[in-house]
Amino acid sequence: SHHMAARALLAVVFPSLLLVVAFSTDDGAFGLQPISRRSFPKGFIFGTASSAYQYEGGVMEGGRGSSIWDNFTHQHPDKIADGSNGDVAVDSYHLYKEDVRLMKDMGMDAYRFSISWTRILPDGTLRGGVNREGIKYYNNLIDELLSKGVQPFVTLFHWDTPQRLEDKYGGFLSPNIINDYKDFAEVCFKEFGDRVKHWITLNEPWSFCVWGYAEGVSAPGRCSPWEKANCSAGDSGREPYTVGHHQILAHAAAARLYKQKYKGMQKGKIGITLVIDLMLGIKPP
Repeated sequence: SHHMAARALLAVVFPSLLLVVAFSTDDGAFGLQPISRRSFPKGFIFGTASSAYQYEGGVMEGGRGSSIWDNFTHQHPDKIADGSNGDVAVDSYHLYKEDVRLMKDMGMDAYRFSISWTRILPDGTLRGGVNREGIKYYNNLIDELLSKGVQPFVTLFHWDTPQRLEDKYGGFLSPNIINDYKDFAEVCFKEFGDRVKHWITLNEPWSFCVWGYAEGVSAPGRCSPWEKANCSAGDSGREPYTVGHHQILAHAAAARLYKQKYKGMQKGKIGITLVIDLMLGIKPP
């Protein structure tokens, strides 16, 4: 329902006017000081974010093909804490206008969302054909965002490898993925680049490698069976590095393509989202 979508948005964003910060006073006491937009540097962007599989739902609608997350959640529901899946999720496929209204009401500047590879290319390849219904959905979402003054930040890959490519050559375990990903990215640049000015090639490639190919807790659920009982296939000592290598090459191929062929005309930016773990040493006594 739209209430679920509202809760999901509220869970990942903090309205700037409601934020407070603790500060130390001269007498050592702590107080609360409101934060406003003026507390942040000029140009700071307030926004919220989602990923296609976690938000859209509509997995069997609009010509979408299956991804490794469809297979993973249905074949291994025990690997999901509550056994749920993204078949419906918060139904943003149908409720995107309500979602955008919530963003506008909360004062958001931007919305980062991912494009489902298989909603654009159902079998993962350009040869298999472009799904115009998928193009229409994202055009509608982008236009709705812009009409409400919310800038789209688009992630091209948020871990949802097309299942057909996983079956065909092992997905990101194969260098074949690089050209198929580049083809997908180019379709997106062509179709949406007149309005999308911020592109993200990959979401957290480290997480995709480790959780999907070393720990087996995310799709495609691979790891060394001799080491972890939760996996039936994989090699935790090798596959994460192979997948990481191919992700870097896929990122480079898409970024180079955009900069050489589209950036001059579309005037956008392209980058990658990396995850970090900040470690601070214990202060010596």
